[in-house]
Amino acid sequence: MRALVKPTAGPGLELLDVPEPTPGPGEVKIRVLRAGLCGTDLHIESWDDWAASMLKPPLVVGHEFYGEIVELGEGVPTGGQYGLEVGQRCSVEGHVVCGTCRNCRAGRRHMCVNTSNLGVNRDGCFADYVVVPHSNVWVQPDLIDPDLGAVFDPLGNAVHTALSFPLEGEDVLITGAGPIGVMAAAIVRHAGARYVVVTDLSESRLEQARAAGADLAINVGERRIASAKEELGMTEGFDIALEMSGSPHAVRELIGCMTHGGRVAMLGLPAEPFDIDWGKVITHMITLKGIYGREMYETWYKMTAMLQTSEVLRDRIRSVITHRFPAEQWQDAFDAARSGQVGKVIMDWS
Repeated sequence: MRALVKPTAGPGLELLDVPEPTPGPGEVKIRVLRAGLCGTDLHIESWDDWAASMLKPPLVVGHEFYGEIVELGEGVPTGGQYGLEVGQRCSVEGHVVCGTCRNCRAGRRHMCVNTSNLGVNRDGCFADYVVVPHSNVWVQPDLIDPDLGAVFDPLGNAVHTALSFPLEGEDVLITGAGPIGVMAAAIVRHAGARYVVVTDLSESRLEQARAAGADLAINVGERRIASAKEELGMTEGFDIALEMSGSPHAVRELIGCMTHGGRVAMLGLPAEPFDIDWGKVITHMITLKGIYGREMYETWYKMTAMLQTSEVLRDRIRSVITHRFPAEQWQDAFDAARSGQVGKVIMDWS
């Protein structure tokens, strides 16, 4: 089969012919139809310090995808409401957990201390076929098309972050208008926030945020976040903030714009440690909550359920996909994603 492989330790990837995988006990073989590019994949291609510390080549990369079940390994549950069957269409949770650590046993599988990541620690989805544990398969209804199904991994990050705190009637700030930030804006609007404000330095990304439902999209290269208070008639500050950028400047400005008792969910990963105003965090009683991945599998349920209820939400989430490439043009796909001038980039493996 075709597979996009990190063949050796170093920069670059290669599209190679490799043996087709066979599912072992408890595993499912899936024909990949669509796959999304993530910032993680760009780190792996360039072979930065993080990638060098995590990967052991040769390895098939990629972890965001939608496909069709083609084979079940021995012992995979079948039949009934929750069983798997050949021919079902699905998305896949890319975090493979141990099932035995304290968090796994307590039902907090997204906090597993022994997580193995698809496309990082085990062969991934940039290929014609991929094998995953049956428990990682999320069967999708017909309403979820291949493009939507391919972005469920990053959409899950957005939903996990956005739904960390109650949103009804709240004023919400989202710093960072990458694909996850834009999807978060759509979710926050769908969930009943009063005002949704999104910040970024890219006008094209801010325009995507407006189309996704943001009331105000602020270019922080030109104006400050605090100006939103007067423009929207807010009397105190933001109730909820979702930090999606990993920017120290964004975090510092965000904290200064929160109301007393404000709550901040932080998903964006900074490149380096940085200082923040802990005095303000303490005296304003601000809650900071780190977010990683998706809650397994409550976030997945909420994603599918919300998308089933609203064509507007489906269109807004789908709108983050700005570029599509056939798998053979993988280098063009990576170059587009790396340009920073696009939304979500999807590769077609069908």
